[in-house]
Amino acid sequence: MKKISYLLSIVGLGIFAQAQEVTETKSNDDYNKWSIEANGGATKARKALTPGYFSETPSFYHADFGVRYMFNPKFGLKLDGGYDRIKEGEGVERFRSNYYRVDLQGVVNLGRVLNFETWTSRIGLLAHGGAGYSWMNNEATKGVDGKLFDDNDNMVNVMAGITPQLRLTDRVVLTGDLSYIRNIRQDVAFDGNSKTSGSGFGGELWNATLGLTFYLGKNEKHADWVYEPKRSDLEDRIANIEEMLKDTDGDGVADYLDQEPNSAPGAVVDTKGVTIDHNGNGIPDNIEEYIKQNAQNNSTVVNDADFLEQMINSGIINVYFDYNSDKPYQQSVGGIKFVSEYLKSKPEAQIEILGYADPVGGAAFNKDLSRRRAENVKALLVSQGASASQLTAIGEGEDAEFKKSQVSSHQLARRVVFRVK
Repeated sequence: MKKISYLLSIVGLGIFAQAQEVTETKSNDDYNKWSIEANGGATKARKALTPGYFSETPSFYHADFGVRYMFNPKFGLKLDGGYDRIKEGEGVERFRSNYYRVDLQGVVNLGRVLNFETWTSRIGLLAHGGAGYSWMNNEATKGVDGKLFDDNDNMVNVMAGITPQLRLTDRVVLTGDLSYIRNIRQDVAFDGNSKTSGSGFGGELWNATLGLTFYLGKNEKHADWVYEPKRSDLEDRIANIEEMLKDTDGDGVADYLDQEPNSAPGAVVDTKGVTIDHNGNGIPDNIEEYIKQNAQNNSTVVNDADFLEQMINSGIINVYFDYNSDKPYQQSVGGIKFVSEYLKSKPEAQIEILGYADPVGGAAFNKDLSRRRAENVKALLVSQGASASQLTAIGEGEDAEFKKSQVSSHQLARRVVFRVK
């Protein structure tokens, strides 16, 4: 028994230590949150173009720079700015437009949300989206009176994108990005040769880039790569260990090993949790030994009718039942033999068999269940030689003593006790 308890203790401590380690990893002080991002690549303007005009495909005149902060390994914010030079496609009259933007975006670390850590430690994926301010001008017409683009065209934008990541080191990450930008209240077409509606959604921009992200901070890891294990998994494992180590009846044997989970208080049990009763007379050996040492007539005390009556009425003799069952635990029926011996020694005695139920269930249900428990114990006594006329089975229903008790103690309420009239 000691070896088993020691082994379980080691397992429990190991899991607790693992939980502690994960908790430390999850602490906000254990990973970096800030990073800076620089990207360059291609741009493509769509819509908000004068009929007959289109932009170059692709046009490698895009750059952006941003600062990102992660609140935790899954969510963050970034502030970034971008530049796109939009020029004519082949065979189209020349135009050059400069598009600038500044955006505040939310960031979701899809790598952590989708549990990438289960199959890779170097590949990540971010999603971002937000809104900001944009302005655009045309090199050929800026400052020229009478032209549509004689000044900046100011507008609002909304954008979204995805950013695959490849971790090169703990400080540097190679990124790709595909972003979509939609302008609101764009007044002039990208080519600068016509007006747009000026209200609602206008032009579209697509950006495809490669870049680098640099992590800032004193810690070894950045939030992008910190794995947060599911708390429910750890909690379930710890809860299972705690449940296994419960000892409801306090006999020193964990419930999952206890074949008699309702031993009387102070009972001496074996390694399986069964009360030791070598002579099989229904009296636990430790109680019998106490009686022999303290009674005046040591040789007859166990068979003395008056003493047996006191033992029965004291409540020491109990028969226990499983949840919602009227069949006694096999390990607890030894007390029935004790009562039958008393009835044989005193044929005129009358005994009440009182059945009880735990607080779970309605009053009518518990009343019937407790009655059936008492009746079944009565039948066992009769099968051991007691006269049915000496026995009265009574269903007491719910045991009020356990009404506000913890669920773990309900086992003690599901019982039958005896009372000599």
